[in-house]
Amino acid sequence: MNFTEQQSKAVDSTKEYWDEQAKLVSWYKTPKTILSTNDNNWTDWFADGELNTSYLALDYHVEQGRGGEVALIYDSPVTNTKQTFTYLELTELVAKFADVLQKQQVEKGDRVLIYMPMIPQAAIAMLACARIGAIHSVVFGGFAAKELAVRIDDAEPKVVVSASCGIEIAKVIPYKPLLDSAIEIATHKPSSCIIYQREQLSAEMHSGRDYNWQILMNSAKSIAPVPLKSTDPLYILYTSGTTGKPKGVVRDNGGHAVAMLYSMKNIYGMQTGDTFWAASDVGWVVGHSYIVYAPLMAGCATILYEGKPIKTPDAGAFWRVCEEYKVNALFSAPTAFRAIAKEDPDGALINDYDLSHLKRLYLAGERLDPATYHWLKDKTNLPVIDHWWQTETGWAIASTPFTDETSTELMPTKAGSAGFPVPGFNVQILDADGKALPANQQGTVAIKLPMPPGCLATVYRDDERFKSSYLSTHPGYYVTGDGGYIDETGYLFIMGRTDDVINVAGHRLSTGEMEEVLSSHSAVAECAVIGIHCPLKGQVPFGLVVIKNGIEESDEELISALKSKVRADIGAIASLQGLIIAERLPKTRSGKILRKTLRQMIDGEEIEIPSTIDDPEIIAELYKQLSPANKK
Repeated sequence: MNFTEQQSKAVDSTKEYWDEQAKLVSWYKTPKTILSTNDNNWTDWFADGELNTSYLALDYHVEQGRGGEVALIYDSPVTNTKQTFTYLELTELVAKFADVLQKQQVEKGDRVLIYMPMIPQAAIAMLACARIGAIHSVVFGGFAAKELAVRIDDAEPKVVVSASCGIEIAKVIPYKPLLDSAIEIATHKPSSCIIYQREQLSAEMHSGRDYNWQILMNSAKSIAPVPLKSTDPLYILYTSGTTGKPKGVVRDNGGHAVAMLYSMKNIYGMQTGDTFWAASDVGWVVGHSYIVYAPLMAGCATILYEGKPIKTPDAGAFWRVCEEYKVNALFSAPTAFRAIAKEDPDGALINDYDLSHLKRLYLAGERLDPATYHWLKDKTNLPVIDHWWQTETGWAIASTPFTDETSTELMPTKAGSAGFPVPGFNVQILDADGKALPANQQGTVAIKLPMPPGCLATVYRDDERFKSSYLSTHPGYYVTGDGGYIDETGYLFIMGRTDDVINVAGHRLSTGEMEEVLSSHSAVAECAVIGIHCPLKGQVPFGLVVIKNGIEESDEELISALKSKVRADIGAIASLQGLIIAERLPKTRSGKILRKTLRQMIDGEEIEIPSTIDDPEIIAELYKQLSPANKK
């Protein structure tokens, strides 16, 4: 089938389509009920099937004779460490840590909170939980104690798995004091903590509660994977939203397995034995899906990288990893490549490495601006594929697909577009009344139910919040919270969160469009446009830009040129109220720009500094630049 036929079949013959995909999974009990509705009036996939995710990721490949092939590559420029694990070696470590958990009285359905840096033990802990039916909740390493406590109280883990420290470039961050403080703050008290002691820092242990990972593993035996229902939860992952209490997204086992295998072949074009690198963190959904689970299920080698796109040691870090491990596909966030382009605007470092094995670049996590798209495409001569998804969906809603099921040829990409809706995601653009809009008209991006396999099952312990957050606005649709449009040829354009659409004197303007204009200027490394309060017009746009290294024009010249460009390209209504050149922009640890925080700063409101912020010190830096005298 060609791609259009796949799209149609997934909508018109949903059960049949996903039944075919489910047959590619090695089930303990093959499902007969493909699609059903549960007590929460939500979709269950493969409800009567039984499987085990850890088995699919590990034991299955050993049984197939691939035990000696590389499964996991650990590369840590911050500790100067490299380590490779075969499928057999990884299986044995996971099976032993499953025993460690069981000896701590962890049973099926119990929660295990994992608070770890980017080290192999994080993946081992995740897979061990999956092996015995425990539900893991991975919290991004380095989260402050208060935020960690919020997640402990919500998930109520029996055991916490952590490490003595994390490392940020050259800075050692003690994890154990943060964990101790979080447990002290939290109402719920885990019965035990398992701590992996790193060479860089030894953590102080609390007798009777804290246990040494290494010592426990020395006496552990191997535990076999247990059969689980398709609908049994695999994990809880808290959204990294910039406001409000984080939502615990629940992922099931069966639908997730089908989606992961499907996506590795149909979105990423991976074959057994290939090397896949998602340059993300296991604390985020990308790390769950495409560092740990999907590549291993597909029989690929996956890379766990403890480093940065720059400064570990330079802007050639990503290209070094791609050469060294013969990476076939690289997946990261636009912000990572913008950082690389800022440090190496001519892409000179790319030419220092052999990238002949690298076939495609995939980007997600935020909108890929056309300037970054073109920079990557021009400098690497590779297909650059923007694709769009959410923590809630667990995999891509839209991407640039292969022309058909057997082809390695991609359909053409379009700058600024996230590609086509992936089969199974019936994407519609809706107006305020929930009516479908025609091509090229912007509205709310929604997905007509049912959602495909692998998407969220609910919000942990809060079914009502699940319904109110995603299902109540337009009945029969999952509302993504993003705005965008579909053009006349079917390409989807995501223009940003719906709250990033501003109203200027009655005119609705997309800040994404203005950012696109700013980022197209050759001097701009990255930018943000936000709507600030105006007593006359309601809102007006305000811009912040980060400039590439080596630019000779003065700030005044650049500001004038950029403001003129926005006015010329969009119109007078989009004239920027102000524009400043910043050293850097405030972001979450997952790379998303904190636009709400910027709005609050400029409007003089009391700001809410999210727990997810990458570096709180940037707020003080920006306040100096955002004084009235500097709002040019």
